Amino acid sequence: MAKTPYLGEFEYAVMLAVIRLGDEAYGVPIRELIEARTGRPVARGALYTGLERLEIKGCLRSRMGDPMPERGGRARRYFTATPLGLRALRSTHAALSNLSKGLEAILEQP
Repeated sequence: MAKTPYLGEFEYAVMLAVIRLGDEAYGVPIRELIEARTGRPVARGALYTGLERLEIKGCLRSRMGDPMPERGGRARRYFTATPLGLRALRSTHAALSNLSKGLEAILEQP
């Protein structure tokens, strides 16, 4: 079994967005979801660099969709979380939850 990779904050957000979007996980909606849920802008280049990095780590897999006339014949690249990616996501989530345990009163203040 491959060693579970570490996910940084942005990679964690990208993985969550890919899972939430399911079969519709490609660049534009991933970016829009992260921006909507975090309130932070996401540069297109940063997103595609993050997606590529997650694919290299083995956390994501990509496939090309069919060419689309409205995109000038270009195809969309769709992303799916791998079993390793899900393990990395669970591990990062557990670590952050464990680290924040007991700080709810401070973290939930306006």
